[in-house]
Amino acid sequence: MTKATRREANELYTLFSLLAGGSIGRANALGKADGDIPVAAVQRREHDGQRLYTIEEKEVHIQGTAMDVRFPREDFAAAAEWLLGRLRQQGREEIDITDMEGFLDALAIYDMEAQTDDRTDLHLALWHADAPLTGMRLHSRLCNNPPLFAGGRAANIKYEQSGVRFSQPAVSKINHTEQPENVAEVARRILYIQSQGGTLRYSDVADRVFRSNLLMLDTNLPRIIAAMLMTLHLDGTNRLSELVKMLDERNPLKMKDELLHKHGFYQYKVRQLLLATAWGLRPQVIWNGRASAIGGYLMADENGTLSAFLRADEQPFSDFLLTHAKLAKTLPDEDKYGYLERENGNYYLKLNLKLVL
Repeated sequence: MTKATRREANELYTLFSLLAGGSIGRANALGKADGDIPVAAVQRREHDGQRLYTIEEKEVHIQGTAMDVRFPREDFAAAAEWLLGRLRQQGREEIDITDMEGFLDALAIYDMEAQTDDRTDLHLALWHADAPLTGMRLHSRLCNNPPLFAGGRAANIKYEQSGVRFSQPAVSKINHTEQPENVAEVARRILYIQSQGGTLRYSDVADRVFRSNLLMLDTNLPRIIAAMLMTLHLDGTNRLSELVKMLDERNPLKMKDELLHKHGFYQYKVRQLLLATAWGLRPQVIWNGRASAIGGYLMADENGTLSAFLRADEQPFSDFLLTHAKLAKTLPDEDKYGYLERENGNYYLKLNLKLVL
């Protein structure tokens, strides 16, 4: 029996659907197809190197290392329909694809998820076969997706604890937990510190590279993120659209009313953050604002309909991100946050930034 994860099956479905249809919808702010973009070719990294699938009138011309063959487009349509039927069945993370094993062998597809080192999944030649290839990330409602921004230890934000001085035994008691992977313990510690008259105020970004990356966008952005992360843990609010409303109400940077209400200061800054992370900003890689290998997002809705956001679609894409993006809580022990830690005579507590769609 041959099995694939839902994400692997979704990637194969996306590839076969593109080859069968020869076009993709232009995504609007809702993430729905609105107008078509012709797809002339698809490049995918296989076990033996790059493989180019050129879409002809009735066939797909496949070229790669020791491979130069043609398959009818209707074969890919049938394969895509079969995979979509399995993906739309709710429940299991793994899907039995034994019935498709012969077709995959004929195509010499042995890696069901494309090999990538630049976070792109497929490269598309749009409009005509000689067009520059556009690197695409996949996002699907039919499977679990990688985070928009994975975060990790480098994405920790530091808060200085003041207002009351805890003894070392008290700090040990605050940090102690029977369930080290329970994210609710982080909120418990914050609330206990506050109940004893302590305060936690933004201090710094823990990692110097990530700090510099954020400052490239705006010197105030770390403080904005710090306010959102504290709200995430204390109030449970995780949607970026709701967190923007919170920022407007509480105005942590004390912005003037005109900048706040007429210009939409906080919403604009959050949109900048979302677009930067979508197009390649990562915490431990120096970011200078230049375009990364990611040139667009290839979306599949719950019905398998494909659409795409390209770099030129900044406004609808930022609308989509602001509506759908969420903050996520990671495991405190894994990302080393949520504990009172002593540094240069003062105590700090860290919270972690992770964004998902």
